[in-house]
Amino acid sequence: MPSPPIVFGFLLATLYGAAFHLIFGGSTRQLALYLLASWLGFAVGQIFGAVFEVHAFAIGALNTLTATFGAWLALFATRFLSGRETKRDG
Repeated sequence: MPSPPIVFGFLLATLYGAAFHLIFGGSTRQLALYLLASWLGFAVGQIFGAVFEVHAFAIGALNTLTATFGAWLALFATRFLSGRETKRDG
């Protein structure tokens, strides 16, 4: 069974990816891409925080600040690199 920080981190990253999709829209395929990007960015941010001992807004063993920053950075990078902007009328 996974540890509570892993489950909580997974839930936070999923929430970030879903919120990003809700804000910027897109297809189901983009939702999956955003979720994957958020999970990966969250993990990289968590590792970065652990390696450089950044403990701001830490919840137990979870480096929330760096992990959240990593997730959002990965989400915006994914949106930019995918090149699929939603077109709006008007």
